[in-house]
Amino acid sequence: MALDNRFQASMMHTDTTALIHTIDFLLMIPYPKKSAKLIMGNPLWRRLSLILISFLIALPLYATPKQDQAAFRKHYQLVFPQLKLADYANGVYAIDEIARQSWLAIEEFPPYETAIEEGKKLFNTAFSNGKHYAHCFPNKGIADEYPKWSKTQGEVITLAIAINNCRTSQHEPALPYEKADMVNLLAYLSHTSRGKPIHVTIPKNDPRAMSAYEQGKAFYYQRQGQLNFSCATCHIQNAGKKLRSEILSASLGHTSNWPTYRLKWGEIGSLHRRFAECLTQIKAEPLPEQSVEFRNLEYFLSYMGNGIPISGPSTRK
Repeated sequence: MALDNRFQASMMHTDTTALIHTIDFLLMIPYPKKSAKLIMGNPLWRRLSLILISFLIALPLYATPKQDQAAFRKHYQLVFPQLKLADYANGVYAIDEIARQSWLAIEEFPPYETAIEEGKKLFNTAFSNGKHYAHCFPNKGIADEYPKWSKTQGEVITLAIAINNCRTSQHEPALPYEKADMVNLLAYLSHTSRGKPIHVTIPKNDPRAMSAYEQGKAFYYQRQGQLNFSCATCHIQNAGKKLRSEILSASLGHTSNWPTYRLKWGEIGSLHRRFAECLTQIKAEPLPEQSVEFRNLEYFLSYMGNGIPISGPSTRK
């Protein structure tokens, strides 16, 4: 559903508590001691301006992925002190108890079961040369390891890309990323990985991997579209707040439950389809699934979610 002016007005409102949380979040960045002293010695309104300037200057110079991750999690600990890390695998249902009850009822007879079954059939169907997907993926429970950096290819490889790389290596045509066969394979491989904690690494011996991570982070915080929103506008600044009748989820764990059967879609779909939908909602130009931008964004978010168990496929509104 497209966002309107009422949505924009409600989202742009920030109360004092949110402002303090934002300051706490930014203060996790390791500023030099003198800068921190200068910042804390000013009134609140001036302090925020100084922090934002210091953030822009200091972040590229000082913040490592580990420090980014610590800041990310510290923010959510302040907002949702009752949640444990594993709880974020449940998305908004970890913080919305009323919606959680309906969700648990749906999960008793999940609408994505057919996708898992079809994905299993595809996984076990031989290629024309007699080999199977298992030739590329001997251990099916691998969704927790993706996306990963490929030094050979010089880019982030998502599980969907890996599936098509497997197919082309066996002289089979690549699958369209948005079509049922690909989504069903992803559902099956995610299901075989359930409960395994996300384990995404950023190799230290290849600066291109760090560059991809930084590009994903920049995309996350970049304001876009006619509404001038970023991912962080909804999922950091306003996480836990209501948008009309819905509560906005935290970004922590956002990559753990895909592919997902969305009641709004009436079918199961991919994480990148949801990324594209978000861009459309803020009146920005959507990108194609498995674009470099979306893969780098997934890389960043998955690293933030390291340790959260895979819970896909799942159901969402």
